[in-house]
Amino acid sequence: MNNQIRAREVRVIDANGEQLGVMHIRQAIDVANERELDLVEVAPNANPPVCRLMDYGKYLYEKQKRERESRKAQKQVDVKEVRLSPKIGEHDVQVALTKIRKFAKEGDKIRIRIRFRGREIHHPEVARELLQRVATEVQDVTTVEAMPNMDGRSMIMVLAPA
Repeated sequence: MNNQIRAREVRVIDANGEQLGVMHIRQAIDVANERELDLVEVAPNANPPVCRLMDYGKYLYEKQKRERESRKAQKQVDVKEVRLSPKIGEHDVQVALTKIRKFAKEGDKIRIRIRFRGREIHHPEVARELLQRVATEVQDVTTVEAMPNMDGRSMIMVLAPA
């Protein structure tokens, strides 16, 4: 019988964080109505349960506002792609390295894709050597996030900014 009586009692905390004490739930609801606030249960497993007087709509609005601000503060990491060919010329490799360095300084991840056309796919070691060379050339500004691997008719390697 005593547990049923205790179950109807709650510890009440006002909007300023001050404890109003343990009171019957009807009395707590009346106090909330007098102050034009909501009675919100914040710790249901406590003995007795803890309730707080607050403007619940304002609380939810401020919570959403904080979440929006935290999302705004996060930097979205872009993945830039540089496409190469197994038969690429030396000057073209240097241009690609310049692009990779620029993307890494901007904080973007870089996906390097070597596309095989025709019979080129029978010599994946050429592409693997090219990707290894690119990785060693830009190792001062990037780190290899994903080693070269085949994806259909392409070989892909992912670099992350250092």
